[in-house]
Amino acid sequence: MGHATDAPGAEGSAKAAGGSARAGARVLGRPPRLRGFAAQVLRGQAQVTFLPSAVAGAVFCLALSAAGWEYGLYGLAGTAVGTATARLLGADRDRVGTGLEGFNGCLTALCCAVFLGTRHLSTALLALAACVVVTVVTAAVVHLLGVWGLPSLTLPFCLVASVMTIGAPGFRRVWHHGEGLAALPRPATGTTALGPAELARGFFADFAQIFFMPQWYVGALLLLGLLLADRRAAGVACLGSAVGIATAWALGAPAARIADGTTGYNSVLVALALCGVFLPARPAALAYALVGAGAATAVAPAMAALFAPSGGHAFTWPFVVTTLVFLAGAKSFPRVGGPPTAA
Repeated sequence: MGHATDAPGAEGSAKAAGGSARAGARVLGRPPRLRGFAAQVLRGQAQVTFLPSAVAGAVFCLALSAAGWEYGLYGLAGTAVGTATARLLGADRDRVGTGLEGFNGCLTALCCAVFLGTRHLSTALLALAACVVVTVVTAAVVHLLGVWGLPSLTLPFCLVASVMTIGAPGFRRVWHHGEGLAALPRPATGTTALGPAELARGFFADFAQIFFMPQWYVGALLLLGLLLADRRAAGVACLGSAVGIATAWALGAPAARIADGTTGYNSVLVALALCGVFLPARPAALAYALVGAGAATAVAPAMAALFAPSGGHAFTWPFVVTTLVFLAGAKSFPRVGGPPTAA
């Protein structure tokens, strides 16, 4: 997702558009080396939350491994395959160097691991192929959305992951879970009363669910990675999580869904995207971003219901749809999307 540079004129953070881009250019300016490639892969992991930081990427890898070593391996391998494919196909050096060609591969590989099972050879082979395909899809989406000056976000991942989860039950060598996932949408059930324990778990799980993990401690490690890379971004992400939880509670979401992070992870991503990445970090943009975070929380059940009859999942579709709408709208609001104020 850290896609500040894949939309013409987009306002990236100082880290994304400045120092890290130059660092990526320096890495690619010399003969390819394992160390340089490893740095690109780690930046790709961190770009899931818009940060081209190898340090954050390393912490994210540790966080995924805390949920299970298989998930850490799939995430890292998916990022590596996406990055390597982009390099072999001659993708833009700055994009490769800052990790922009790796994050969709990371999410795609994790999606395969979570929804198809980590212990099957078919899952590993499908993840490998899907990470190559998502790199091609990324290039297409970047060009198409670039016409309107909009970023690709995780749209390439959403397209590939939706096709995979909808189609997988039709292939016996791929699907190992018996019946398919298609189901008619049902009204929410369960208590809406939130206690301090549920609130705390939900806050951290909002970060973990970005990578499909429900464990609160995985989210705590991911937040640590954000803090190490960019404290401002970490603060915005925390506000996004809080707004997502508050919106879900106000609308009557079941406490269990708030506690496992499934109602709030999109709000974290929207807040990050709309304050400091694609729009300048200023009070008006922060308020705009938090409105977007609340909107994404409300959109999420609609997207889940839309995909349920075909057996698909919402993934980060609510984040993609909400962010693109708010970014397009920001072009009409100079107080939100105008030139950044002087630091």
